Order: sequence, then C-alpha cells, then structure tokens
Amino acid sequence: MIEPDGMKSIPAGYVVYRRTPEFTRTTIPKPLLRRHETRRGAWALIRILEGKLRYCIEDPPFEAILTPERPGVVEPEVLHHIEPVGEVRFFLEFHYDPRRHTADDPGTGA
Repeated sequence: MIEPDGMKSIPAGYVVYRRTPEFTRTTIPKPLLRRHETRRGAWALIRILEGKLRYCIEDPPFEAILTPERPGVVEPEVLHHIEPVGEVRFFLEFHYDPRRHTADDPGTGA
C-alpha cells in the first residue's frame, strides 16, 4: 500500500523479528550511509526518536525527510541509503511475514 505522502507501508500481518540499537549522527553504521538493501522478504521500519533523517531510494528515485511523526518504510531488496539532517536519534525494526517465513530466515521461506 502507498500512503498519501508516497511512502509505502509494511503489509498487514507482518511482525517484528529484530530491532537495532539506537543510533545517533555519530554512531550510524557506515553501511547505512551507502547504497544497500534489505534481504528478500524483510521489510524495515525506520523509527525516529529525535531529529530528522533523509531517506533516499535509488530507483525509482524517492526522497523523504523522516521525523518522529513520519517513520520510513524500507521495502525488501530496494536500494537505498540514509543521511542525518543535524542531530538525530533512531532505530530500525525489521519485519517479516510469519505465514511464509521464519524469524531465523525471514527471506527464504519456511
């Protein structure tokens, strides 16, 4: 589903299988700042606790400023990167479909 602001939403029935620690402008893992993608079957939710984060999808080009009121949704296998906009504090939640996958291997089927 695509929300009115152009951001997709995590499909109904998907559940959280992993949550990262909180990151700040200075502790963001370097791979998140470069082009990367989630595994097949794994969706991610970028939850902003404080500040702003720029979320950029490579193809088709899409950019959004994420805030505490506007989380970001990352589709499986979509190339993207993030950029801090000033000071920021956030974490990621990874979701999978328990009807089709397992939490140990959310992208290859049960």
